[in-house]
Amino acid sequence: MVDGYLGSYATLGLVIGAGVLVFVGAFGANRLLRPANPAEPPGKYIAYESGIDPVGGDWAQVQIRYYVYAYLYVLFAVEAVFLFPWAVVFDRPGFGTATVTEMAIFVAVLALGILYAWRKKILTWT
Repeated sequence: MVDGYLGSYATLGLVIGAGVLVFVGAFGANRLLRPANPAEPPGKYIAYESGIDPVGGDWAQVQIRYYVYAYLYVLFAVEAVFLFPWAVVFDRPGFGTATVTEMAIFVAVLALGILYAWRKKILTWT
């Protein structure tokens, strides 16, 4: 290990250098191992999705509700991530009313967010 003032910078430089070498090596191996004249059968560049031939244009709009559901999923996944460590700490002696109050506030803020989304009819599927 490199010690001293510049030691951490030297370690960082070595890691970056190793990353660059892996990157260059991967692309070099790809260049050496690829076929010289790749075959180009008809229809090779047509988009292929789930075994269905493409029909129509390539532009499709996605409705915002899909993003809302993804956001709500992430929100509750993060809530679950915070609830598990809290449950482990709550089991220890000396963590009583304060930890219950903190978690109640945390869950109440999330519940207010869900109540707001429900009242604005964001959660209705049309």
